[in-house]
Amino acid sequence: MTILETDVLLTRSSEAEADRQFIRRWSPRAMSGEVVTLGEIEQLVEAARWAPSCFNSQPWRFVYGLRGTPQWKPMLDLIMDMNQSWAKDAGALVAIVARTTFEHNNAPAPTHSFDTGSAWMSFALQAQSMGLVTHAMWGVEHDQAPVVLNLGEVYKLQAIVAVGRSGDKQELPQPLQDREVPSSRKAISELAFAGQLPSEPQY
Repeated sequence: MTILETDVLLTRSSEAEADRQFIRRWSPRAMSGEVVTLGEIEQLVEAARWAPSCFNSQPWRFVYGLRGTPQWKPMLDLIMDMNQSWAKDAGALVAIVARTTFEHNNAPAPTHSFDTGSAWMSFALQAQSMGLVTHAMWGVEHDQAPVVLNLGEVYKLQAIVAVGRSGDKQELPQPLQDREVPSSRKAISELAFAGQLPSEPQY
């Protein structure tokens, strides 16, 4: 376990027994700028490809740009300015894309986002096991993504993930330095209910 992971466990507490890999996972922004290799990306995708999916359709796709390659700049340009301010120090950027129709008949695939989310979690946990950090972003230029990533009609961008090695949070823009801590979670009592959800308060 790295010092960073140990620090996470010191700031988080569990309510029930769960493997520590889940509690340790978080989304740092501070990255060192060191390159992430193609071999490492392939390891992350290897973990992700075993995720469950409806009819085993495996709708997830991963479009990557490694730092220092021609694919890096177009992908970085897709990220909104606030996120670019720290994502520029990632070692790789990975667009997680979902096929919105089934390949065998092109019918709508209603679980495409749900299934692709399971692949992303596998990707993130594999990164953690390799000493890498990941941070997924919705704050990207979604209107430009179909052209830059060549998505066509049936693929939809879910997020862009910055992948890298842990960096010094003092290098982050000042407003982000205070936010560079593992976030808390809702209590189990707010998440799990017997039989049905409680009624929402009326406003």
